[in-house]
Amino acid sequence: MSNKIRVRLADWQKDNADLRRIREAVFIAEQAVPPELEWDAEDAEAVHFLAFEGDYAIGTARLLTDGHIGRVSVLKDWRGLKVGDLLMRAAIEEAERRELKRQLLTAQVYAIPFYERLGFKVASGEFLEAGLPHVDMVRESA
Repeated sequence: MSNKIRVRLADWQKDNADLRRIREAVFIAEQAVPPELEWDAEDAEAVHFLAFEGDYAIGTARLLTDGHIGRVSVLKDWRGLKVGDLLMRAAIEEAERRELKRQLLTAQVYAIPFYERLGFKVASGEFLEAGLPHVDMVRESA
């Protein structure tokens, strides 16, 4: 199945329905993140990514102008298929293309090993964000 999965840059305006559908399913419905915490002014300025199986959008991520990667989300039925890896690699490559040598993210504690495999290191103690335990992580590009 994973050979049919691809990631492309997304447009916040044109791809808004898919971006919102995925993030609402993962963060708001599954993880009970309040909608007012999920949507912010940074979405309009961010570089967005969408993962697709065929023509169906199944995952998303965003890159902010300061090198922060976030809102990494994959619909439940597609987890475990390396969709998150593809999204993160696309975001890291885009950050490096933009000469953002330092990539940052705030990770849910359960996801630390996933981000460590991609070269991120824990850079803070544990804290709560939207009621969920998180840590800050950083990755330095060569």
